[in-house]
Amino acid sequence: MINFVSMTDINKQLRYDKAYLRLAQTWADLSHCNRKKVGAIIVKDGMIISDGYNGTPAGFDNCCETESGETQWFVLHAEANAILKVAKSTNNCVGATLYLTLSPCKDCSKLVLQAGIKRVVFINDYKDTTGVDFLKSAGLEVIQIENPTDGE
Repeated sequence: MINFVSMTDINKQLRYDKAYLRLAQTWADLSHCNRKKVGAIIVKDGMIISDGYNGTPAGFDNCCETESGETQWFVLHAEANAILKVAKSTNNCVGATLYLTLSPCKDCSKLVLQAGIKRVVFINDYKDTTGVDFLKSAGLEVIQIENPTDGE
């Protein structure tokens, strides 16, 4: 069976993608990290099921960097925080879309795949594209929208 997608459906999806990316940007602003502020939103069946930003684990001081400016080893990435929140709930990520302000690193891309996420939409490229390449090779739909405020 062939599924036809209309331009109206494509435009509607793009509008939603941009809106969720703007929300991820707002969520990134909550991060206490100085080097990079990253936000994540997970959407399933038209509902936001989780959110996250990069930062220290609960109960730790919100200082993400050492005195020399290096990221603390225990800082959690935004997508890891969002996926772990889902794991603590009655929901799951199977078939969901992950919206990110920064493309996933190679470690987080393994979590994304294992969680069952099928689509990743992001704004900025991470310095290493290994994570994105891995997700594409695993059959996930990976889309970059560099300017989610364009056309709004």
